[in-house]
Parts: sequence; C-alpha cells; structure tokens
Amino acid sequence: MRLATLRTADGTAAARLDGAPDTPGATYVLIEGCADVSELLADPEWRDIAAAADGVRVPAGEAELATLVPAPGKVICAGLNYATHIREMGHDLPEHPTLFAKYADSLTGPYDDIVAPAEDPMLDWECELGVVIGADAYKVAEEDAAAYIAGYTVVDDVSMRGYQRRTGQWLQGKIWQSATPVGPVLATPDDFDPTDAVITTTVNGEVRQQANTGDLVFTPARLVAYLSTMITLRAGDLVLTGTPGGVGVARDPQVFLRAGDVVEVAITGLGRLTNHIVAPQA
Repeated sequence: MRLATLRTADGTAAARLDGAPDTPGATYVLIEGCADVSELLADPEWRDIAAAADGVRVPAGEAELATLVPAPGKVICAGLNYATHIREMGHDLPEHPTLFAKYADSLTGPYDDIVAPAEDPMLDWECELGVVIGADAYKVAEEDAAAYIAGYTVVDDVSMRGYQRRTGQWLQGKIWQSATPVGPVLATPDDFDPTDAVITTTVNGEVRQQANTGDLVFTPARLVAYLSTMITLRAGDLVLTGTPGGVGVARDPQVFLRAGDVVEVAITGLGRLTNHIVAPQA
C-alpha cells in the first residue's frame, strides 16, 4: 500500500495511491477525516482505514503533493551510514550511529521549489532513505523493530555546508526552512524492500550519487531499536538513514547547487523527488 499527503482546495488530505503514479489510470483516493499522513498514522487502525478508503479520486497526474508527514513530533537523522563511502574515505565503520535532528518546519513537498539562501552559497544535496514510524516504540529489540515501521519514503537532506561547518555540531546547517523534500509516497513494508534498492541523485540530469540501500551500516530496524533505547518514537516520526558518497562538498573541486538547477533524488520502488533551486525573493 502507498500513501501520500495531497494539497486540496480545503487544505490537505491523506490519500491512498491506487496504481503506480506514472501509469495511466493511477489515482489517489482521499481518506476521509484525515488531513495528512501524520494524522492517519496516529490512529492504531490506520492500515485498515487506508485500505477501506473509498472517497474522492484524484488522477495521479493532476495531484499536488505536500510533504509526506507534515507534523512529525521528531525528525532524527543518521550520518556516516554507507559502508562503501566510509571505507573510501579511509575511516573504520562506526560502532554507533552519528545522529542529529531536524524539525517539521524544515520539511517541504516532493516537487516544491527550494530557495538557495543568500546567507550560505554552499547548498548541497544528500539522497536518503526515509523511515516513517507507524506505532509507538520504546526500548524495542532490533528483531522486533520492523513491526513499528509504517513504511519508507524518499528524502533529500539538503544541507547548508557553510553553516554546518561553523562548529562541530551539524544542526545549524540542516534545519533551514522548507529545504528538506520528503515523498512522494510512503510505501508500506509489504510493498518495498529496504535492503536492496538503488538510490540516486542527479543534478540537471547528471548523476552525482548512486548506491544501494543494502550498503547501510545501520539498517532501518537497527536505527529504530537504537533510537528507542533513548526516547519513545511516535507514530508519524521520521528517521533519515544517511547519504552515500558523491555530495558536492566532498568533490574536488567542490560543487554546490545554484538557482536554476534541478535536483532529483530517486529510490527504485519508492519514486522520485524533483526540486528546482530558486533565488531568494528580493
């Protein structure tokens, strides 16, 4: 099953996708009474509610998608998590995840424009697999963690490297307003295998990153288990699993996004983000 949050004339609405979005006849079915996927997942019966939905239908080609989970209580991100990239940088594999946070205001839709901030010219891309929590998880074992995952999505952890590198803490380069696209859909675990999917970033059609999610050091289940030892993960929370090699700041010479660029992040089986970089308004 695939879920999304659509913009409507009345605000937003959670929806179930019937069919693939790039195939004729694919439609989003609005889920009555749920303003977004965050609200839907707060109901323990969300799977049955979504499966039974038979509301207004919107052709996929006409749908305007919002960020997938507009109101997560937590957005927790893992860094340095692709084994090949870590080794090629000459580092040993980490024993524990490197973690930082984002906030709901940092998120944006899968096809929304991203403003290139005047304050930081070092605007960078980071393709990531996103994990959406489906039930409250506290001190769960790794072997049980999959049961607490609602599904998976595509994320671009767009980063302002100048601000990120001002101190040893990354947060200030990661939380900029409406700069982290999430979507287009959530695919439930029966509809997506997180251990073997190709993840790719292209900028203006040129491949900048490509890896397989099977190369993750800390799998989604392991991250959920680890995080739940510290804090309760709530339904609708979002966990980012890290990015592979190929980011702009690590290139020689360094390359960053500019107004006019188009950055796309795709994961096989989950879909694609497409975001235009725009100049700030005067």
